[in-house]
Amino acid sequence: MLKTLKFNFILALAIAFSFQSYAQDTTEKATPIFKDGEAQIVEAFNNPEKWVHHDLWVETEFDTDGDGDLDRMHVSVTRPEQTDTEDLKLPIIYVTSPYFAGVAGDTPGIMWNVERELGGKSEPRKHPEVKRRAAPRPMISYSHIKKWLPRGYIVVHSSSPGTGYSDGAPTVGGPNESLAPKAVIDWLCGRAKGYTERDGKKEVKAYWSTGKVGMTGTSYNGTLPLAAATTGVEGLEVIIPIAPNTSYYHYYRSNGLVRSPGGYLGEDIDVLYDFIHSGDEENRAHNNKVVRDTDMMNNMDRQSGDYSDWWAARDYLNQMDNMKAALLMSHGFNDWNVMPEHSYRIYKAAKDKGLPAQIYYHQNGHGGPPPISMMNKWFTKYLHGVDNGVDEEENKAYIVREYDDPSQPTAYKDYPNPNAQDVVLHLDAGGNTHGFLTPDKPNSETTESFVDDVSLSGSDLAKAKSSEHRLLYITPKLKKDIHISGVPKVSITLSSNKPAANLSVWLVSLPWDDNASKITDNIITRGWADPKNYKSISEEEDLKQGEFYTVNFDLQPDDQIIKAGQQIGLMIFSSDKEFTIHPKPGTELTVELHKTTLTIPIVNGEEMYRKFVD
Repeated sequence: MLKTLKFNFILALAIAFSFQSYAQDTTEKATPIFKDGEAQIVEAFNNPEKWVHHDLWVETEFDTDGDGDLDRMHVSVTRPEQTDTEDLKLPIIYVTSPYFAGVAGDTPGIMWNVERELGGKSEPRKHPEVKRRAAPRPMISYSHIKKWLPRGYIVVHSSSPGTGYSDGAPTVGGPNESLAPKAVIDWLCGRAKGYTERDGKKEVKAYWSTGKVGMTGTSYNGTLPLAAATTGVEGLEVIIPIAPNTSYYHYYRSNGLVRSPGGYLGEDIDVLYDFIHSGDEENRAHNNKVVRDTDMMNNMDRQSGDYSDWWAARDYLNQMDNMKAALLMSHGFNDWNVMPEHSYRIYKAAKDKGLPAQIYYHQNGHGGPPPISMMNKWFTKYLHGVDNGVDEEENKAYIVREYDDPSQPTAYKDYPNPNAQDVVLHLDAGGNTHGFLTPDKPNSETTESFVDDVSLSGSDLAKAKSSEHRLLYITPKLKKDIHISGVPKVSITLSSNKPAANLSVWLVSLPWDDNASKITDNIITRGWADPKNYKSISEEEDLKQGEFYTVNFDLQPDDQIIKAGQQIGLMIFSSDKEFTIHPKPGTELTVELHKTTLTIPIVNGEEMYRKFVD
């Protein structure tokens, strides 16, 4: 009897164990879910307490801190637990940055002094020490994790060379800033080595990676996805740069002119180097000597502002040949820090190469990602391989109209608007009060002059009813709205009573509204140039008194609807208080009106312009 009970008990246990094992084997495994071409939040991935966090160091191909060893980049990984418990492989959203470990504070004297004569040498500036503020291991950053991990992605972060716990030196656009994320992608695809410690020998592999990588980020963090993409690295399928700096020359110079980025008067490339240099203190003396005090000081040239091979090497437009990744660009038309030309020039080049490309523009300032639905579709298509047709859409441009929500852009076939046509406007006398812009060529030869005075801001000059310090030419009042789309251009023929002068141009919407609720309400777009570079941005010559020179340059790209009742104004002045060097007042510039034009791309062109002005 006891034997029978014992046998039955053992049998019951065996059956129960077998049933439990069968139940476990047949439990549905977690997997990404898609609806309407977008990855959906999966509840099994949406428990932060079960996310796996770890860090490592990826070995690169370079040694930029001079210690004789290949630099290693600090990398952190956050992934769903199912990548361990269920052998799940997922694609990666990758973000890299020089900012994650902290930056220099606003120490007085770290910017270059802009109070000097043009072409003169600047006073020495202070060099701040950056105290590393790295997050405790294993985290580098928490950005993007909550957004993408629940949708079936692994999120990876890394610190740029010479920042945080990464080896190397910051170079601000040098080759190592492209090769560092390339190395991380190579590791994610099984082609590079990763180690558990910065100077260790124990390897770690990305066994949970599908080998499909997408990158995104804003500002400098948006520059680095493009930098990685221009290496042609295999596995980088799509990038979504947001307000990226695509050329350090275009960031710190304009058409041969030394120009600060908006909001950072006196900043230059070596200031940015100091701002981000948060790596090991023991390597800083070497890095400062080699990079900042030698390479940058010998080549950045704050005297002439000319383009050079050194600047060309920091222009990613010149490195597009190898790029294979799909591209979704994002930028603000009123970003006066990283200006809108940065995205437009790369978007155009990607289209010319035949790459899948789309652009999203909003009307605000720096930053501003595309709607998450838009990003989701691009990542879903190129990382999960879902055929959602995002690459086949007829509309390639999504532009947020002036008073719309950024999440509700208007779709257009492309940017610039395919229906936009250049309208050439000429100048009619009266610029010290206000002259007129007209599509009709002038019948007489006329000159008008103005005197530089940097103490007056651009907005002061635009609002002034009369000023000897600027020239202003305006259209009649618009009868109906006019849609500008594309890149306005100016051709200005001028002379100077001094060998050098700043040249600034604003396109404004008048009357000026001091109580404007929108950033678009007063300034349409802007541009700057050095008249000494009238032949080329790489070559300058002193201006001879009494001799006239024709300077041709683009203003910043724009897409804006100018409301009925407004007037479009072209303002020509010299030193721009917010952006240029500040020479002493007194330089006099004379403009030949009959040889000066403004070209505006207007939807439906001159016919529309003539129809909608008084």
